[in-house]
Order: sequence, then structure tokens, then C-alpha cells
Amino acid sequence: MEVKHRHRIPLGLVMLEQGWITQGQLRQALDAQKARGGRLGGWLVRQHGVSEQLVTRALGLQWSCPVLPLTFHDAAGLAAVLPRLLVDAFGALPLRLAAGQLVYLGFEDRIDPVLSLAVERMTRLRVESGLVQDSLYGPARERILRVRFPAVELVEAGSLPAMVRSLARAVERARPVEARLVRVHDCLWMRMWLRPQAGALPEPDGVQDLIGGIHAH
Repeated sequence: MEVKHRHRIPLGLVMLEQGWITQGQLRQALDAQKARGGRLGGWLVRQHGVSEQLVTRALGLQWSCPVLPLTFHDAAGLAAVLPRLLVDAFGALPLRLAAGQLVYLGFEDRIDPVLSLAVERMTRLRVESGLVQDSLYGPARERILRVRFPAVELVEAGSLPAMVRSLARAVERARPVEARLVRVHDCLWMRMWLRPQAGALPEPDGVQDLIGGIHAH
């Protein structure tokens, strides 16, 4: 299944249409962003005192997704949702598991539908992706990167057949009770279950992950 790209209304226009900023404030923030870089929302906060919560709400409107709270963030309990490497590389924070069948994934300023779909296929749980307020995202990311994740092996291959052989060897070595494979952008993520899974999510030591990349010479 291919995730289709949709053109999104620029953040400044979203906030302007909602009446949350003026044309002059937007122009000043755009000029500062052009001259010094950074995010438009950050300049609106610093230059004009626009609230961070309002910027996050606007981002949610831009991406047509909810703003997720961190009230029930379970960093240790959600560590087995996806490999630490993918959390680090794509900025997805597993936040909580609801009713044993819905996983909430939080992102900082834009959602990643490709990663969300990969997690859904791998875990066979529904995934709800949303945004986390900027000042809360950083500490939450630090918390989850400190917990224990499943063991992971990194594999690079020069061709698809070579990658297939590497994955097959990994399965032969681990002799898992089950294995699944999904694509995440330019890499492959294979998860091997070393024993039957008792709950909605496995224990970190109950699975082994392999992240593969194909780099043709």
C-alpha cells in the first residue's frame, strides 16, 4: 500500500485564516525564518508571543491530526512498539496503548504516515498518529530513549538478493516462532518473535529486530 502525498496549507496561512496571527506578524516571522532559518512557529512564539499550544493546534490542523497529551505516557511499557533506531531516526514516540488494540504515536511537528503504517502492519494494532507540543516532546523523547528496547541488528547489503540472504540467515540463527517484515522508507524492518506473545505487545527481550539497508555499489 502506497501512502499518497497530499499538499498541505502552509502553517502561516492556517494561523492567519484562524485569526490567530496578523498579516504583519506572519511577514516578520517569515522574514526572520528566511534570514536565520528555524521553524516559522518558533519565530511566531519568540517574536510575537504566540502561544506554543496555538502553534501545535495549527500544526494539527495542517496535518489533519490530533494533538496528543502526555498524561499517560508509558515510556518503558511501549519500548517494544518499534526499534530504538527508528524512534531516533524518525522522531516517533510511542505514547500509550489503549484498550489493548490502539497505539498512539506522537511526532514533533509533522506526522510520518509511512512509519505509522509500518508500525500498524508489524504490531497488527491500530495506530493513531498525532503531534506533541514542542516543549513536551523533547523531554518525552529523552525519557523513551533511556529505556530498554529490543535487541537490534543492523545489516547493509549491496543488492536485494544479498539482503534476502542476510534476512534468511538471521531467521535460521534465531529460529523464531514468528517473523514479520515491513518497509520503512528506504530501509527494511524485520522483527522476530523468540517466544509466543502473551499480551498486545511483546516484552523487549521477547523479540529481536533487524534493520536492513540496500546500498548498491
